[in-house]
Amino acid sequence: MAFIDKLKPVVTVGVFGVLLSTSGVHADSAPPGEADEVVVEDWIFKFTPSYYFTTNQPGAYDLNLRANHGSHAVWLGYYQQSDEFEQARTGYEYTMQIPFVQLVPSLQAATHGFVGGSINAQIGDSIFAILGFGRTNLHEYYNLNFDPNDSITYGVGTRLLPNSMLSLFAIKDDRLDTGQIVTHLVWRLSADDHQRWTIDLSSKHGSPTAGEPSVAGPGLTVTYDFQDVFVRLAQDQKVNFSTENQTRLSVGLRF
Repeated sequence: MAFIDKLKPVVTVGVFGVLLSTSGVHADSAPPGEADEVVVEDWIFKFTPSYYFTTNQPGAYDLNLRANHGSHAVWLGYYQQSDEFEQARTGYEYTMQIPFVQLVPSLQAATHGFVGGSINAQIGDSIFAILGFGRTNLHEYYNLNFDPNDSITYGVGTRLLPNSMLSLFAIKDDRLDTGQIVTHLVWRLSADDHQRWTIDLSSKHGSPTAGEPSVAGPGLTVTYDFQDVFVRLAQDQKVNFSTENQTRLSVGLRF
């Protein structure tokens, strides 16, 4: 089946999200409570193709197109792992900024009947708290966030370091009794007006499902932005709490 045909189940939802955003009614994930893009009034697009190398499994690819307009963002994506699994998805995100508080609610729908949502908050300014809550309908979904989705998030961050933002937060399963928790230490450094480095060091432990043996492993993701182009390389042991390790390579373009 052609790629366009596979997207048909979610295109309608994606177009509806765009219509909502233009009428006034915003993971490539940023750390919880942090907007992934600078809020602007013009349409800004970001296209991110990725390839995943996983031990003892066929390779997989993912295509993601994200559009930002002011405080709103919508996206369409498609993931495929050989002939074993494929999934198209769409989502909508809104960034609400009030004094000393940033709230980011989001919704996502995907083929195979998946629906999920979350709300994340950043409270404070130079030093801030990070809080979040997520829920899904537990339908089949390849987790491209690589963190628990039915979860709570808590942490802290600071902008006191020169040209930097540093955050430490944990994302913990609070629904499925797996004991899953992923802790992230994220450092964003703006080298100058055209370059930015993002380093995400993570550690995970927990069971794939309740009652199974626990696994543990580190992860490291490095992203380099130069003007409108970026490259991201990730190494993730025990990816998604499986027994496998994964290397991910992404390139992207903003336009």
